[in-house]
Amino acid sequence: MSELLEGFLLVFNFQTLLVILLAALFGVFVGAVPGLSATMAVALLVPITFYMDATSAIAAIITTAAMAIFAGDIPGAYLNIPGTPASAAYVGDASKLGRQGRARECLGTNLICSVIGGLAGTIVLILVAPSLAEFALNFSSFEYFWLAVLGLSSAVFISQGSPVKGFLSLMVGLLLGTVGLDMVTGTPRFTFDIPDLMAGINFIPVMIGFFALNEVMKLYASKEVISTKGSSLSIPQQGTVFGAVPGHLKRYWRNAARGSTLGVLIGALPGAGADIAAWISYAISKKRSKTPELYGTGHMEGIVDASSANNAGICGAWVPALVFGIPGDSITAIVIGVLYMKGMNPGPTIFMDNSSMAYGLFIAFFVANLILIPVGYLAIHGAHIFAITPAKLLMPIILCFCIVGAFAINNTLTDVWIMLACGIAAYVLSTADFPTAPAILGLVLGNILETNFLTSILKANGDLMAFFQRPISASLGALVLLIVLYPLISKLWLKRRAASALQSAQGGH
Repeated sequence: MSELLEGFLLVFNFQTLLVILLAALFGVFVGAVPGLSATMAVALLVPITFYMDATSAIAAIITTAAMAIFAGDIPGAYLNIPGTPASAAYVGDASKLGRQGRARECLGTNLICSVIGGLAGTIVLILVAPSLAEFALNFSSFEYFWLAVLGLSSAVFISQGSPVKGFLSLMVGLLLGTVGLDMVTGTPRFTFDIPDLMAGINFIPVMIGFFALNEVMKLYASKEVISTKGSSLSIPQQGTVFGAVPGHLKRYWRNAARGSTLGVLIGALPGAGADIAAWISYAISKKRSKTPELYGTGHMEGIVDASSANNAGICGAWVPALVFGIPGDSITAIVIGVLYMKGMNPGPTIFMDNSSMAYGLFIAFFVANLILIPVGYLAIHGAHIFAITPAKLLMPIILCFCIVGAFAINNTLTDVWIMLACGIAAYVLSTADFPTAPAILGLVLGNILETNFLTSILKANGDLMAFFQRPISASLGALVLLIVLYPLISKLWLKRRAASALQSAQGGH
């Protein structure tokens, strides 16, 4: 009990609360600017944490990450440009709602679902962190391979229009993921003797090009749109921020619960994180929905699932980071470095040697998620500046941030050229109605897929049956095969049902 009280005192003091507030404002700004990710926001904080105590430093990182993930939804609703990778999964629905004059309604629901997911993830982190981390450690390369395939198969469900075009878009992403050194032979692939490409293509410049730069090019290609203020955002936004939230939660409370649960479970798997949690949650939501045809047209159901999952995924990623010192995502990889810098060793002993600090961290999670509500509310109202700012002024500013965001990842112009090439490619593909979301998913999961496949093959001496010999691996493999074969099975079942119905009708005559 004394440790819990000490944890409260570590968080509820003027200095830590001020740090949390400033971190929330910083997270809103970075998340809402297209091209700047939550990981970048946390990375920019690290030099400042040198001058903070351990609790304030970790609280600042927690708050910045949570706020940036939510704020990434703001440009998605107003500009069809996801501010962060986690927002890309449902940007189509959010932008369609914005064009219907329902941006505030969409963002208000996003905000509350993000808070629900974050609080649910925090409770799970407190109650079952050791057991969840232990489960995640049972995953070998075989399980991670199937998890990557499961994520890639969701591209069939998240892409709008032709499944063939969605598949081809996915292949483009997987092709981009092959750039760099081969992990087995060390041979450079598609690097064209450019040293910066040896490490592969970074995800952030590609996302900026596919979404932000593509949107800028589409705007300037349309003379009609460029003459209006803020493009389609000149449409008056109706309603209040939280007016429709109770109705949506009453209708989709199961989706919020499912998204939060999936977010925590996927986030707890090292390397997965909030981005993959949002993609998979959205795909499962569409698969389980009674109205899957509405997804991508401005439907709230998938938004509830995915926005609950991404903030829950942030909390879930802390499970392996705190309990075993294994980073759950890029943000917690930075956190582990900060903890070591502060003289704290992540692992099981952190709960024994620094129990008051652990309690303080849990309390900081609660405070960070709750402060999302007032700061997020102000951000949603302030974000309407996107709607009243002339496109001729807004788009060059966004383009500048895109260039800065692409360059700042590795401080190299190569990433800027990658962003430009991807933007042009995405614009050409979009004119032929090719979806860009599967390409992003292919790039995110391509490296995970290849690495774990080759590792597994080497361990099994080429025996493919080894992918089905472990219980968890076999379960995931069976799930993937079921998803792949489901359309065929469904078609055969419907055909057989129609034939039996016809026979019954003929028998009746």
